[in-house]
Amino acid sequence: GFHLSGTVTEPATVTEPEMTYKVAISFDRCKITSVTCGCGNKDIFYCAHVVALSLYRIRKPDQVKLRLPISETLFQMNRDQLQKFVQYLITAHHTEVLPTAQKLADEILSSNSEINQVHGAPDPTAGASIDDENCWHLDEEQVREQVKLFLSQGGYYGSGKQLNSMFAKVREMLRMRDSNGARMLTLITEQFMADPRLSLWRQQGTGITEKCRQLWDELGALWVCVVLNPHCKLEEKSCWLRQLRKWGEMDVCPLEDGNYGNELPNITNALTQSSGHNQDSLARPRRTVFTRAIEGCDLHWQDSHLQRIISSDFYVSPSYQREGESLLFNSQGQPLWLEHVPTACARVDALRSHGYPREALRLTVAIINTLRLQQQRQLEIYKHQKKELLQRGATTITNLEGWVGHPLNPIGCLFLTLTEACRLEEENCLEISDAGDSKPPVYQHVPVATGSQDSSESYLSLALEVALMGMGQQRVMPEGLYAQDKVCRNEEQIIARLQDLELDPVLVQTLRKQCILLLEGGPFSGLGEVIHRESVPMHTFAKYLFSALLPHDADLAYKLALRAMRLPVLETTAPSGDVTHPHHLVSVVPSRYPRWFTLGHLESQQCELASTMLTAAKGDMLRLRTVLEAIQKNIHSSSLIFKLAQDAFKIATPADSNSDTTLLNVALELGLQVMRMTLSTLNWRRREMVRWLVTCATEVGVRALVSILQSWYSLFTPTEATSIVAATVMSHNTILRLSLDYPQREELASCARTLALQCAMKDPQNCALSALTLCEKDHIAFETAYQIVIDAASTGMTYTQLFTIARYMEHRGYPLRAFKLASLAMTHLNLAYNQDTHPAINDVLWACALSHSLGKNELAAIIPLVVKSVHCATVLSDILRRCTMTAPGLAGIPGRRNSGKLMSTDKAPLRQLLDATISAYINTTHSRLTHISPRHYGEFIEFLSKARETFLLAQDGHIQFAQFIDNLKQIYKGKKKLMLLVRERFG
Repeated sequence: GFHLSGTVTEPATVTEPEMTYKVAISFDRCKITSVTCGCGNKDIFYCAHVVALSLYRIRKPDQVKLRLPISETLFQMNRDQLQKFVQYLITAHHTEVLPTAQKLADEILSSNSEINQVHGAPDPTAGASIDDENCWHLDEEQVREQVKLFLSQGGYYGSGKQLNSMFAKVREMLRMRDSNGARMLTLITEQFMADPRLSLWRQQGTGITEKCRQLWDELGALWVCVVLNPHCKLEEKSCWLRQLRKWGEMDVCPLEDGNYGNELPNITNALTQSSGHNQDSLARPRRTVFTRAIEGCDLHWQDSHLQRIISSDFYVSPSYQREGESLLFNSQGQPLWLEHVPTACARVDALRSHGYPREALRLTVAIINTLRLQQQRQLEIYKHQKKELLQRGATTITNLEGWVGHPLNPIGCLFLTLTEACRLEEENCLEISDAGDSKPPVYQHVPVATGSQDSSESYLSLALEVALMGMGQQRVMPEGLYAQDKVCRNEEQIIARLQDLELDPVLVQTLRKQCILLLEGGPFSGLGEVIHRESVPMHTFAKYLFSALLPHDADLAYKLALRAMRLPVLETTAPSGDVTHPHHLVSVVPSRYPRWFTLGHLESQQCELASTMLTAAKGDMLRLRTVLEAIQKNIHSSSLIFKLAQDAFKIATPADSNSDTTLLNVALELGLQVMRMTLSTLNWRRREMVRWLVTCATEVGVRALVSILQSWYSLFTPTEATSIVAATVMSHNTILRLSLDYPQREELASCARTLALQCAMKDPQNCALSALTLCEKDHIAFETAYQIVIDAASTGMTYTQLFTIARYMEHRGYPLRAFKLASLAMTHLNLAYNQDTHPAINDVLWACALSHSLGKNELAAIIPLVVKSVHCATVLSDILRRCTMTAPGLAGIPGRRNSGKLMSTDKAPLRQLLDATISAYINTTHSRLTHISPRHYGEFIEFLSKARETFLLAQDGHIQFAQFIDNLKQIYKGKKKLMLLVRERFG
């Protein structure tokens, strides 16, 4: 029948009682066209009860009673039976049915009612007419609700995954040729277009989030698939076209190349010297995510050549046509398909998606034959122009639209179509899920089915070949962050798939052949000898090729990876006269720096490629040399070169075996390059880099250390050279590590001393002390260093630096030199009355103690300097107290005698110090009284007591102090409370 009804019982669980549900299902031509179930569960998919009833009907058809349509049964009843039937029916469901029954009865009895105008009556149990549309039941409301919910979660809680699985569901429907596929996609798109975030992003001019962008891309690609359905009706297509245009015209519709911001003229592009294809971008028509699908509506499948390609494996050119060059076939007579590559691949995707895998394969083979022919032709053209192109050192790019990172993912599409034909599993999984597939797919070689080809070709080798062609295609870096990011992402996806292939001899042969073509290739190859300045770099791709080729053809592997090392966008062309190195001059400001948002990522990929080569070349001197040259020529980021140097060092010094000398030298050379690059620019890692370099040079040996000490000025600042480099080289650890003999130790020490003196001359402020320390063991060098300090003391050095060196001199047993430096330091110092906690106080006290210990003359020489520089009463009184406690001259200098007599404060030089201290107390008192507050009164009285002690050291001190107090009472009589306290203490 066309209607199935039944009851489904769900058994009881711990928490829920047993439940029974009434289920009704309508069918039409092997499809479920509507369902109802008492459970009321809402989901895109049928509830378990509907599924259970359907399976029961499929598995036990004889248990389900088959009946005629109800209209047939009623036809067999007489008047009484009909009345009985209706009344019983109404009684059984009177609450639900009675109002409807009453309404229908009224209409039937009214002669001019609508119901009486129609002949016959509907029958839900009979099938639809043969012309009626029939499609699977889809709960549209539910689809809308779910999409809305997932979008509102904004990519959290796995909503992105959920939406991707809805897209997968659409693809599955298309593959089953279920007309609901397009319907479901329409419902999804409506919800996407209604996403409130779109207008928000548009107003703010910010980008759509990354996850969301990817979903929009998939949506656009799916629409291309839908409109390219090879068997859709024209009216369906025109209906889709209307919808797509309507969405595309909406303001909030996302653009194909990324974000809304790109509609505004790009500031850097608006400059006069901007390159050709950027200026077009201002005039380019607005392309939305639906533009490609709209364009796809113009494509049809009626072309007879195309029909023949997809309908037969044995379509070859008639023999008489082989001679004349027809563009329908290649020279082997195989059919070609010359459409724009992404468009042709979209056809393949459509065939695959709509359940025509054989047809998709046939078209793929024709596309690959075409690509091969184009590759051959471009190679021939290039051979003729090669000389001129190499001289110019530049090239134009024929394809502005790259296949990697393209919205339609053409290369990924061809690769999947071919590898699916080779998968070993029973079910040909069409959906490659993002995660989950932990074990890689297993492939086998399936010979290409064709009328005229050698059997060595398999779909698997074609898959590898087309991936290599696509990845190696030279293409201009697209504009905008999103499009550039997509290029990187797509490249990584394709490489991940390539890594699943087990490289057997057949595939290795394909790999080698294609690599040679890419190396020889002219403008069509990103690995050709000359490339465009803004061509997408090949580092990631080359790293894969290098690792894959290395075991089979090392020469080719290196040749390719070295060729790929370049990054022309960071280089500018040489002055026109110099043709020898057309594109290797690095200029700080390139003529036009394009907006490469992914440059950081690209540079790190370049570094990865270099690191892979270094690792592989360990122990091979020639290879290491060439890799090193490539790094020095092509990598422009100091931190990346430093990373490479560290990598090389790690690989060269394994814990369990001897060091590899050649690789160690490479590490050192890279380290030296980093030092030169970062010497004049500030780099926060500089200290770490310098320390690392010394470690590396130590590992290389004594000659390397001598070399860096001798050429320090091109590598280090004077401070680094003395405090890190020379200090480390001269350390006990280094000497032990290298187990040096005496002449070697002497040679190192001599280099370190020369360096120390040169640095002290260049930067005495920061290097003098280190220089003295480094020259300690050599009398002449030490004297020279001391002289440099003395010469610089008057001009270039601060009192702190001079005091530090003076203390060092005393510590080394040079008290007179210490005294001289301390005296020089005093002349730079100035301590105000209120600076009684200044850090230099300790130095001043030390300098005075030193002078005192040297004798009366030295003390007499330093006191005038102290009086001139120090205006702080408490510090002066402290010095005075210390000088009067013992007799001067305790340093025990030969030829000097300590007189044993204490010095008098009435005579020079202490008299001068006493007077200065008293006047400092007087000045400080007045300064303090101008801004004193009551809470400081007690402290002030203590201060005056200290002052009295100093006054009393003078012969007439008590008279001076009494006068001083009287003065205060006079001047500050307004501060009654304070003066009362002064009287109480001092009379």
